[in-house]
Amino acid sequence: MTFLLDTHIWLWSLLEPDKLKQKVTEVLQNPQNELFISPITIWETLILAEKQKIKLNLPAQEWIQEALKRGKVQEIPLSNAIALKSRLIVLPHQDPADRFIAATAWEYDMTLITVDEHLRKSTQIKVL
Repeated sequence: MTFLLDTHIWLWSLLEPDKLKQKVTEVLQNPQNELFISPITIWETLILAEKQKIKLNLPAQEWIQEALKRGKVQEIPLSNAIALKSRLIVLPHQDPADRFIAATAWEYDMTLITVDEHLRKSTQIKVL
C-alpha cells in the first residue's frame, strides 16, 4: 500500500517514535508499504526548526537531507492538480499546509497517516 505521512508523523517517526501508535509503527516498518511525504512537510519542518519548536542535531536543511537519505520515505512532487484540489477539498479551516497535504493524498489516492482531527474528518481522503 502507499501512504502519505503528515508532517508530525514523519517527525515523530524520526525524533520521537514512542509517540506513534502501534498500528502506525507497524505500517511504517512494513517493507511492502511505500511511504511518502509532501514537499510541504519539508517546508513545515523548516518553519518548526526556525521557531525552535523542534530540536534537530544538525542545521535544519542538513537534517532534512540526511533524514531523506537514510529513511525509506520518498518525497512526492507537487503539481497543478494538487494545487487545484487544495482549494476543492472540504476541510473546516484554511490552513494551506493541511490543504496541500490532504490534496496530495487525494490526488495520488494514498492513505494519509495523521492524528490531526480536521484531516481525519475529511470524507475525500483515506486516513489511518
